Amino acid sequence: MSRRLRSLARFDALVLTALIWFLAKFLRYAFPPLFGTFQTEYGVSNAVVGTAFTALMLVYALMQFPSGALADHVGAVTVITVGAVVAAIGALALVPSVPFALVVAAMLLVGIGTGVHKTVAVRLLSQVYPAQTGRALGFLDTLGAFGGVAAPAAVVVLSARADWHAVFLVGGGVGVVLAGAFALRVPKRVPDSRNVAADGSAGLREYVELFRRPRFAIFVLVTVCFSFAYNGAVAFLPLYLERSAGLSAVAASGIYSVLFVVSLVQLLTGEASDRVGRLPIIGFTLGLAAVALAALVAVGEAGFLVLGAVVVAFGLGSHGFRPVRGAYLVAVIPDSVAGGGLGAVRTLLMGAGALAPAVVGILSDTFNFGVAFTALAVSMAAAAALTGVLVLVGGDDDERSSPT
Repeated sequence: MSRRLRSLARFDALVLTALIWFLAKFLRYAFPPLFGTFQTEYGVSNAVVGTAFTALMLVYALMQFPSGALADHVGAVTVITVGAVVAAIGALALVPSVPFALVVAAMLLVGIGTGVHKTVAVRLLSQVYPAQTGRALGFLDTLGAFGGVAAPAAVVVLSARADWHAVFLVGGGVGVVLAGAFALRVPKRVPDSRNVAADGSAGLREYVELFRRPRFAIFVLVTVCFSFAYNGAVAFLPLYLERSAGLSAVAASGIYSVLFVVSLVQLLTGEASDRVGRLPIIGFTLGLAAVALAALVAVGEAGFLVLGAVVVAFGLGSHGFRPVRGAYLVAVIPDSVAGGGLGAVRTLLMGAGALAPAVVGILSDTFNFGVAFTALAVSMAAAAALTGVLVLVGGDDDERSSPT
């Protein structure tokens, strides 16, 4: 029994890293359910609360590259710990009643603190668990996804028992505990040579050179095409199911919820990539997502069960791609620029994802939802096709991205 416990104990770095990511998603997505409360309590409009949340997400996106580059210099453990503390401070600042301007300031702190985590966490876990990177990233992404599911429920429960400030008291308190536990436990799992880059002197030129590698640039385009298609579909899927597929609002919401429940597939695809290789799994998941999007347009008003099955297939492909994407990137990016390189890629893919809802909205207004979702299917198919090119052409990168 003691041997088994020691075996499980080596996953403490994974569990703590994933719990901080769960908390990051929880804190970010606790705000939208409170928009109505903010309007009532502070007398602000939809535009004001919407702009405040946009500001949170923008600072989150802008932190991707600098956090990764900073981790290349000072180490992943330091960056993740400080980020968790900053997010906790932002949450705890909302425990007392404060003016709305300070609420916005606290939201920005949450955005900054949570924004430094994912890019650095991917690199850290790939170093601590080199032979199980896919499995580790699958666990990270799955637990994080459920942070977004838990936030609305916590807002309802805690607001009913106390008030909305209790949500951030709990979140901030847990953040402080997790930051302390992470700082104490994780350095023991990360040798100094892995906590800090070899020379810590990567400059902007090295990051630029990374994107001049043809195979790397193609894969970045794969991630951008995926992000555009996925975010555009997720933003308008409920409305599409109502207006173009003929479902009721309740049925559309039910199918939409299932899309996130199937994120559990990340545990399977992450582990599968460790066993059979990353590019084949990436190609399969993107192909499945592309076929599902095309089918969503083709089936029309096919009924609840058929549409539900199509959306499940889309979810399985889309969620299944994510941990393998991270595993592939950490395998092909040189150690000296790993943090900043991942941060730069995440900035690009998040930028594409941010543009997608606007493009879908314009296309659906100008033409219809069928045209808009066809464009998303083409983007997803392009991602799958580009992955196929990488598989067929082969190259040195594949040797690094093969299972260890």
